Amino acid sequence: MTDKPFSPSCERNREPILAVLREQFAECHRVLEIGSGTGQHAVCFAAAMPWLRWQCSDRAEHLPGIRTWLDEAALPNTPAPVELDVAVKPWLQPALDPAPPSSAAAGGASPTFDAAFSANTLHIMGWPEVEAFFAGVNAVLGESATLVVYGPFNYGGAYSSPSNREFAGWLQARDSASGIRDFEAVDRLAHGIGLRLVEDVAMPANNRCLVWRR
Repeated sequence: MTDKPFSPSCERNREPILAVLREQFAECHRVLEIGSGTGQHAVCFAAAMPWLRWQCSDRAEHLPGIRTWLDEAALPNTPAPVELDVAVKPWLQPALDPAPPSSAAAGGASPTFDAAFSANTLHIMGWPEVEAFFAGVNAVLGESATLVVYGPFNYGGAYSSPSNREFAGWLQARDSASGIRDFEAVDRLAHGIGLRLVEDVAMPANNRCLVWRR
């Protein structure tokens, strides 16, 4: 039996993030969460926004923990989590919840989503994986889609707070490839796949919610 994972930070940040998502995903229907972690966000957000079909995804080692949260909540709008490593192509796998015919990609082989969400992932990845993240997002998001990314960011090459500087040092000591990303560099990647920034929302603990839309 898999122990149910728990993240204190998910408990702290879920309500501020939900306030953003309620507005930004109001007209959306199918969301891909990239890096679902423990599964806590998925359960909270899917319950609060029942009009969404919330597809969890993460690396294989995290899927059993995510399933414990989804199984306990037993929500009708959370299909089984799927394995997704941003650096492994193609992203889309047969296990992904099939898209309705009207929203299928060309040829009908690839499901598309009208929204994607990711929290606290870009600073964990190396930069090549961040680039792969946006390349993968480009493949799975349909027209007029929305991408929301939550986490810490630098602006103008500078840390936004002393705590973020300390956090960046901890990240580098843990993995030299990781680090807090420059907003401008990330926004260029988004712009390169046809996304334009529509909101940059200040969040608690010196985090941001960045919202792009096609």
